[in-house]
Amino acid sequence: MCMAMNLQSLFQDFNPSKFVVHTCLLIFTALLALKLDNTIAWSYWAVFTPIWVWKFLVVIGATVGTYVWWQYPHFRLEGEAYIHYKAMLISLAIHLILLMFELLVCDQLTTKRHVWILVFIPLIFISIVSIAICIWSVKHDRSYELELFCAVNILQFIFLALKLDDFINWSWEVVFVPLWILMCLSLVGEWVLYSIIFAGILLRTPEVNLQQRRTSFNSALAYTFTVVPILVFQVLLTNKLDDGLALSYMVVVSPLFVSYATLIIMSFSSKGGNKWWFGIRKDFCQFLLSVFPLLQEYANIAYSNTNRGSNVVPAEPPVNQEPYRDEETHKKVKENKKSHKNQKKNEAMKPVVPVTSIDMPD
Repeated sequence: MCMAMNLQSLFQDFNPSKFVVHTCLLIFTALLALKLDNTIAWSYWAVFTPIWVWKFLVVIGATVGTYVWWQYPHFRLEGEAYIHYKAMLISLAIHLILLMFELLVCDQLTTKRHVWILVFIPLIFISIVSIAICIWSVKHDRSYELELFCAVNILQFIFLALKLDDFINWSWEVVFVPLWILMCLSLVGEWVLYSIIFAGILLRTPEVNLQQRRTSFNSALAYTFTVVPILVFQVLLTNKLDDGLALSYMVVVSPLFVSYATLIIMSFSSKGGNKWWFGIRKDFCQFLLSVFPLLQEYANIAYSNTNRGSNVVPAEPPVNQEPYRDEETHKKVKENKKSHKNQKKNEAMKPVVPVTSIDMPD
C-alpha cells in the first residue's frame, strides 16, 4: 500500500468559504449549548461571536472584491468574472439579511421585547428569494447550499415562529414535521442510500478504476456521517423539549459535532468557490503559494508511506521545478529563448563572402 500526500494535493480543491462557515457554526453550537446548560454566564451577544466573525469576513471579503473590481477594470475580462462578481453580490445580500435575523434573535433572547414572528420575517423573506437564486445558480453552474437550505425550510421557519409565540399548541414532534420529511428524503434519497448503493456497485465492478471507487466510497461515507448525526440530534432535541429528557444540551447537540467535523473535512475536497472574495481572482492554492513564496519549495515534495520490501520505482524528478511562476515572467523567458534561437539561426544563414583586397596604385 502506498499513500502519498503533498501540499498541492491538500489545498488544490480546498474551499475556504465552507471551511470558515462550518467552523464558525461548530463553535457557535458548542457555546449555545453551554449557555443553555448554564455552564457559562456569557451574554447571548458573546455567544453569537462566531456568527459575527462569519458575517464580518463576508462583508470585508465582498468590500475588497468590489474595490478590486472597480479599481482594475481589465480583471473583468478574465473568464467568467461577471458571473463570479454577481454571485458574490447575491451572497452578500443574503448574508446581510441573515445578519438582520441574527441580530433580532440575539436581541429577543436578551430583552424579550419582540414577537418571534417579527424576528423570523427576514429569514422567511430569504427563503422566498432563495428560490429564484437557486434557479439562477443552477443556470450559471454556481453553488447554492445556503439558498437551498433556506428555500426548502420555509415552512419549518413559519412553524417555529408560531410555536415560540404560542399561537399553536402542537408538540415539538409535530412542529418539526417539515424537517422530518426533509431528513427522511435525504436519508433514503440521493444523499445517503443512493450514494451507498452506487459506491457498492462501483466496488464490485472491475472495469472501474481505483480512483473512481475511492471517490464514490468517500462520498457515501461523508453523506452518511453528515445526515445520520443530524437525524439523531433531531430525535434527541424533540425528546428534550417534549418529554424533558434528562440530558444536557451539550449531549443533545453532540451528534452535530460529527456532522460539522465531516463537513470541515469535506471542505478540503470541495471544488469551486467564488474567486472574487477578497479580490483573490485565483484558486486558493495558487493564492496561498503567491502570498507565501517559501511554500513553493514544498509544493512538489510528496510524503509517501510504502511497505518495506516492496519494489517501488522511484518517481522521476519533475521537469518544471517552479510550476507556480508568474505568467508574465514565464512569457518573458520564453520570448528571450525564442529571440536567442532566431538570432543564432540568422547568423548561421548568413552567406560567407571571401575576403578580397584591392591594390591601390602608387
